[in-house]
Amino acid sequence: MELFWAAVVGYFFGAIPFSYIIPKLKGVDITKVGSGNVGGTNVLRNMGTKYGALAMFLDIIKAVVAVLIFKPFGEHPMVMAGAMSVIGHCYSPFVKFKGGKGVATTLGTFFAIYPQAGLFALGVWIAIVATTQYVSVGSIVGLLAGAFFALAFGKDYWVIFLALALFSVYRHKENIKRLLNGNERKTNVVDYFLGWMDKYERKGK
Repeated sequence: MELFWAAVVGYFFGAIPFSYIIPKLKGVDITKVGSGNVGGTNVLRNMGTKYGALAMFLDIIKAVVAVLIFKPFGEHPMVMAGAMSVIGHCYSPFVKFKGGKGVATTLGTFFAIYPQAGLFALGVWIAIVATTQYVSVGSIVGLLAGAFFALAFGKDYWVIFLALALFSVYRHKENIKRLLNGNERKTNVVDYFLGWMDKYERKGK
């Protein structure tokens, strides 16, 4: 019964479309701008660092909360809640079963279940995006790295982590095609955040 409720709660927590809600509050339909993807990167590119960072953060936190609700019931319900939060994010009933690519929500699941794997995945993501400016590459490699980190340290749920990472690879199939064709869009995330911090500091003076 715990697994059933973990699946239900995880799905509906994950389905909360923060990357749609935040732009909508500012009068922007994120499904009609940029890539049309209901994800933090599309919010970042089209609405700036403040809103993009907030969307990414909330997409991580919703998975963390879903997982931690089931911490008293053991590892299996926690893993179920995390996995279903990713499914809910990618196929949200609140936006006609559309959604993002599951990167932030998968990262949140990693953090909540095995924080070290989450930190490792995030570190790899930052390193790759800072070096190449390809968010898609950083996302794919970062999540795969987190899954193999769990494997290296003998965690039984590494298989679920790997399944979630491969699901994100599938969700990035159009990005992979563009990468192979040499026309994938670059995003200088470092500049976004440094520019935002500089602007924030100047405003505070």
